[in-house]
Amino acid sequence: MADGVRPRVKAPRSAEAGEVVTIKTLISHKMESGQRKNKDGSVIPRSIINRFTCEFNGTSVLDVKMEPAISTNPYFEFEATIPEAGDMKFTWYDDDGSVYEDTKTIKVG
Repeated sequence: MADGVRPRVKAPRSAEAGEVVTIKTLISHKMESGQRKNKDGSVIPRSIINRFTCEFNGTSVLDVKMEPAISTNPYFEFEATIPEAGDMKFTWYDDDGSVYEDTKTIKVG
């Protein structure tokens, strides 16, 4: 597991059924492309968040594959329709096999 990796999510706590809401996510991660060299001339190993997914009540909302050109601390902002009350699960996959998750419950009212 990489040091200092911290996912953050901003999502509404409630919405009306059928409402379109804005979701914002950010994960703190240094991201190394695997193409740079250190002082000794050795290649610094690739270390990136290579995939981000979002599910609502088990249904896929977003699935993004990331490549080495992705920036440090990847930020995503997207809209999602909330059909019913439920859990929105966010998952980030790291090259080292680590998986970082966060879940936000959205009530319908």
